[in-house]
Amino acid sequence: MGKIKTLVFAGGEIHDAKGCGEAIMEAMSEEKDFDLTYVEDDLDALVAPNLDPYDLIIFYYTIGEITDAQRDGLSNFIKSGKGYVGIHSAADSFREDPAYRAMVGGYFITHPRYRQYQVSVVESDHPITEGLDEFMVTDEQYITNYDPRVNVLASALWKGTAMPVAWTKDWGKGRIFYLALGHNPDSCRDENFKLLLQRGALWAASAGE
Repeated sequence: MGKIKTLVFAGGEIHDAKGCGEAIMEAMSEEKDFDLTYVEDDLDALVAPNLDPYDLIIFYYTIGEITDAQRDGLSNFIKSGKGYVGIHSAADSFREDPAYRAMVGGYFITHPRYRQYQVSVVESDHPITEGLDEFMVTDEQYITNYDPRVNVLASALWKGTAMPVAWTKDWGKGRIFYLALGHNPDSCRDENFKLLLQRGALWAASAGE
């Protein structure tokens, strides 16, 4: 099997998409399984058939608007048996598009202040979280409204309630991995973030195997 052809897509407002995109590229470059391409802000990269060369898309984007052609291009790409990894604000992209929200599996509601907090692994026998238990991060915790059918792999407490930090779900024949960590470039260089990102990418990209 050849390398996994991967599109890292970053953009949008509020977050340092450029800095985070660079940090994600650095993390993915540590793994030799990926052939990486980087695109910033150009959502027309999602319009069919522009995603056809890729096996996987890693998506870091905040707010913004998406056209039907862009969303359908992305959705159908995944449904065909490809992989999607959504990072942090991927759950806060395209707020007016319920179809995109349904695809990701949840959407941003609020966040407490940027701080250190503990992440607990809920499912320790999954390939993404295997060998992990509890770890500390300094990051922005996303509080999400999420589909109860997603497979929550890790969570963190907020006001006494466990909120997802990472989940997986199927989308057609494809796989989706969402990781709520990664607010800024420093957060994206955290060793546990990088491990979850790399493993999540490998898992999502293996949908067609």
